Amino acid sequence: QVQLVESGGGLVQAGGSLRLSCAASGFTFSSYGMGWFRQAPGKERESVARITWSGIITYLAASVKGRFTISRDNAKNTVYLRMNNLEPEDTAVYYCAAESLRTGRVDYWGQGTQVTVSS
Repeated sequence: QVQLVESGGGLVQAGGSLRLSCAASGFTFSSYGMGWFRQAPGKERESVARITWSGIITYLAASVKGRFTISRDNAKNTVYLRMNNLEPEDTAVYYCAAESLRTGRVDYWGQGTQVTVSS
């Protein structure tokens, strides 16, 4: 059974930091690119960061560059999103996703974790 379980979300003041984790199971984690997406109320889901199976960061949204970074630990089947200098505009539900190397599409989604940044 495939599972992506996010954790680490919560309420933080503007300027604060959080680290999200996504623990994967039920598939060959090291064979998938991984990504973090977010969806704010009333907005479409957007891509935040992406990383290849080997740990190369291929995408960071312009709005988070210099503040967020994505990393992964294939030995722990976990992908991380480190978020620094958080802004109220970062408030959203954050989802991790596993992207097929073959198709480039998302095969699996996590259930999401809420991040709320207060001003």
